[in-house]
Amino acid sequence: MGTEAVSGVMLKMGIPIILSMVLQACYNIVDSMFVARIPDSGGITNMGEYAVNALTLAFPVQMLIVAFGVGSGVGVNVLLSKSLGQRDEEKVARTAGNGVFLALIIYAAFLLFGLTGVRVYIGSQTKDEVVFAMGSTYLSICSMASFGIVMFSIYEKLLQSTGKTVYSTIAQVAGAIVNIVLDPIMIFGYFGLPAMGISGAAYATVIGQIVSMLTAMYFHYKKNAEVRSGWRYLKPHSDLIKEICAIGLPAIIMQALMSFMTYGVNIIFGTVSQAAVTAYGIFYKIQQFIFFAGFGLRDAITPIVSFNYGMGDKKRVKQGIFYGILYTEIIMLAGLIGLEIFARPLIGLFAMSEATEELCILATRIIAAGFLFAGGNIAVQGVFEALGRGLDSLIISLLRLCVVVLPLAWLFARLENAVFMIWWAFPIAELAALVAAVALMFRADNKIIKPMKET
Repeated sequence: MGTEAVSGVMLKMGIPIILSMVLQACYNIVDSMFVARIPDSGGITNMGEYAVNALTLAFPVQMLIVAFGVGSGVGVNVLLSKSLGQRDEEKVARTAGNGVFLALIIYAAFLLFGLTGVRVYIGSQTKDEVVFAMGSTYLSICSMASFGIVMFSIYEKLLQSTGKTVYSTIAQVAGAIVNIVLDPIMIFGYFGLPAMGISGAAYATVIGQIVSMLTAMYFHYKKNAEVRSGWRYLKPHSDLIKEICAIGLPAIIMQALMSFMTYGVNIIFGTVSQAAVTAYGIFYKIQQFIFFAGFGLRDAITPIVSFNYGMGDKKRVKQGIFYGILYTEIIMLAGLIGLEIFARPLIGLFAMSEATEELCILATRIIAAGFLFAGGNIAVQGVFEALGRGLDSLIISLLRLCVVVLPLAWLFARLENAVFMIWWAFPIAELAALVAAVALMFRADNKIIKPMKET
């Protein structure tokens, strides 16, 4: 990270992460595709559409679990990368150990939610008994077995912080393959197993997450020679935890805002129609292909810029920012073109009713218009995290995920042509956030980058 050409090392680190993230999005989509084909039973027709709706309502909490895992991982990633650049081996080891300790605390919280809070949460979004039952069953399993995704998020960042993104990708791929293979087996009941329906989808998901966790743990303890390991490093150190949280808390909040936005959108769109909620859920899974690729590159931007910032290399910091923004915009442009062209065949994979399918195609083509704005926001947030300006990153997230999009969605949902207008809330919010991101980036450049000495 400190010697190779920045343009090349960013691709070298970023491509494995992107492939990993895209595969993550892939098996989220596969989950929904299989669930959409759950056969009708008990006199209930369109059972698959009920199931997709249930997954849409459960999804915000799944995102929240990931938010705490990934956000804590970002704090560990940045602090560990910076400590490596400063050659502080003891702090590197203690940072890794305290990251694992934090993951255990996070899991305990979501285990408690899985035991006591799921039914209240699902009930706040729907009064449909079928959707309520399916959503509660699915989310209870995912919450109570969430240790896999939480622990994987930390070990993934430990591997990424030392540049070993290939190993983190292998771990992600292993879990994704297991999930994809188990989905039809456990949902529909093959090879002698009973058909478990929505429960089978949940079990396939958490088993895949556990496989990813175990694989990432193996690579960390066997291949991450730069990070010393031992039980003593798991002992919590208040100062170190505060330092991790100071960096990671804005990232946790940023990720959690995605959960909050989705929860709010589910409620608002529910006032328009149940089909709008289902259409949004399907689109959200599809757009993850593009956004997760952008997030993957952001996860390469952060350690590269952070490492060279720790080294005091002004030139490489500026190169990291330039290539990070450039590559992210290329990804989002490709995604925009792809969705505009292939919206209909992609959405056709979900076997929805004709009305829901047409609504989802409309949503896809409107929301995709904001992808180029979103690309700039994603890249700049990675830069802010690397420079320790988590608050700036949080401001961008607040604008694009809450402050602009939810009021606009609420307003548009009350218009006569609401089924057309509600989708415009998303690109407008991304544009507003990008304006703020540019202004904050100029401020960071003046305060942090320009004062650095030339090397």
